[in-house]
Amino acid sequence: MRAAWFEEFGAASEVLTLGDLDAPQAGPGEVLVRMHTSGINPSDVKKRAGSFPNLLDGGFVIPNSDGAGIIEAIGDGVDKSRIGERVWVFQAQYGRRFGTAAEQLAISSNCAPRLPKNAGFDVGASLGIPVMTAHRAVFADGDVDGQTILVTGGAGRVGFYAVQWASRAGATVIATASNPEDAETCASAGAHHVVNHRDDDFAKAVLKANKGQPIDRVVDVEFGANLPVSVEVLRIGGTIATYASTEEPKPTLPFVRMMYKDLTIRMIIVYAMPDSAKDHAIADINNALKEGWLQHRIAHTMPLDEIAAGNEVIERGECRGAVILTIA
Repeated sequence: MRAAWFEEFGAASEVLTLGDLDAPQAGPGEVLVRMHTSGINPSDVKKRAGSFPNLLDGGFVIPNSDGAGIIEAIGDGVDKSRIGERVWVFQAQYGRRFGTAAEQLAISSNCAPRLPKNAGFDVGASLGIPVMTAHRAVFADGDVDGQTILVTGGAGRVGFYAVQWASRAGATVIATASNPEDAETCASAGAHHVVNHRDDDFAKAVLKANKGQPIDRVVDVEFGANLPVSVEVLRIGGTIATYASTEEPKPTLPFVRMMYKDLTIRMIIVYAMPDSAKDHAIADINNALKEGWLQHRIAHTMPLDEIAAGNEVIERGECRGAVILTIA
C-alpha cells in the first residue's frame, strides 16, 4: 500500500518518506479501512517534530489520527454488515504506530464510526480531534442550557466547533477574535457576542457582554495566557475547560484567588476522554451531520504526496480550517 511515514524526528521535508509498505490485516475487534482522506492536526505535526521522544522506539510511524474511508474487511468479533460502510476514523495514531496517512488502516471498530451519507470524506477527516475536543470542552460537566460560556479563539479549529456546540445547546456564547474576519466567523458559528482578546480591557469587555454578570464556563485555547482574565470573569463555582497552553506551558496559578472562587479546572484531550464521553460525542456528531447544521472549514486539500507541505501549513499557523490529504 502507498503510505507516508517517518523514522526520525525533524523537519517535515526532511523526515517524511513516501513509498510502499505491506498492507495491514484486521485483527480481532478491528476493521480494515480503505482510506480516502487523512486529516493533519497540530498534534500530528508536533509528534513528527519530536514532542513524544519515545514515539519511535517501536519503529517507524505512519502519522495522523483522523481520517475517513470505507471498511473493506473485518476481524473476528465484528459484524459482517460493517463491510462497505463509510466511516470516519479517530485516534488512529495514539498508543500505536500506524495512523491514517496510508491507503489502508486496521483499527478498532469502535474508532471507526459510521459517516452519514450527506457528509464528505473531507468532513470525515475533520471530526476526530477538533470536534470531539470541542464537544468535551462544552459538555464534560453536563447540560449548558442557560449558561454563559466564553470561548477563547472562537475562530480556531476547536473554538469554531465549541461555539456551535454551546450555542446550539442553549448557552449564551461570548467568543474572542482579534480581527474582523475572525469575528464574523465566530458570529456565523452562533456566537452572541464577540470581544477582542488583545484589548487591554479584555475582562471588562467579557463582563459587559454578559450585562455585568460573571460567566459560568470558559472553553480555553490558551490556559496560561488567559488565566488572569478567566479568574476575573468566572462566577463562584465556575469552570475552565482547557485543551492547550502553548504560550505559557508551565503557568503559575493564583491559587488563593481560584480557591475562594471554588473554580474547577478541567483538562481536555481526546485520547484520555472516558469511553462514555467518546460515545456521547460520536452520537452528537453524527446527529449533527445528519441534520446538516454543523459547519466545517476545509482550508487546504492536497494529495498524500504533499504531506510535508501540509505539515508546513499547520506549523506556520496561518490557516483556521482543516488541512486534508486525499488518498483515494
